[in-house]
Amino acid sequence: MNPVNYLYLSALLFTIGASGVLIRRNAIVLFMCVELMLNASNLALVTFSRLHGTLDGQIIAFFTMVVAAAEVVVGLAIIVSIFRTRHSASVDDSNLMKL
Repeated sequence: MNPVNYLYLSALLFTIGASGVLIRRNAIVLFMCVELMLNASNLALVTFSRLHGTLDGQIIAFFTMVVAAAEVVVGLAIIVSIFRTRHSASVDDSNLMKL
């Protein structure tokens, strides 16, 4: 496959993730769309790394995956905590300044 095809796929995945963040209001779907955007950027990093013959993009993509995994753990813990108190996972309903 041509590396340009991987970049097109990366751009498509990032666009899907960005539109999901802008359109959807469910917190779990928001986190999934952010993860999709991070994976799209990882795909672009690995593609450019492969084009230039270095491992720099692959190393950055690995660290991005580690940070994304930590983000998911913390984010899901916050969502579960909000869902237990508010009985809703909607971003619009979670105004935490008013208790």
